Amino acid sequence: MAIEVRIPTILRTYTDGEKSVEGAGSTLDELLADLDTRHAGLRERVVDGGELRRFVNVYLNDEDVRFLKGIATELADGDSVTILPAVAGGMA
Repeated sequence: MAIEVRIPTILRTYTDGEKSVEGAGSTLDELLADLDTRHAGLRERVVDGGELRRFVNVYLNDEDVRFLKGIATELADGDSVTILPAVAGGMA
């Protein structure tokens, strides 16, 4: 099962500069574990304590996985996963 994962600039040090990588898994958790076998440290930047980190957004085919099943979201062959760091800031 091939799933495309789009990697944000800040995490590309884990993917040798690649903008997207392919992985496999029937859930988001399995996919991140699979990616970590080739891109060590990537999963740790996305997951903390078995849940998605608070300031990391993950989208499955443009839908926020937090509104699906979170890290247990089911995946299918050909899906696209996008990892985006949350952006905060502005003027006070």
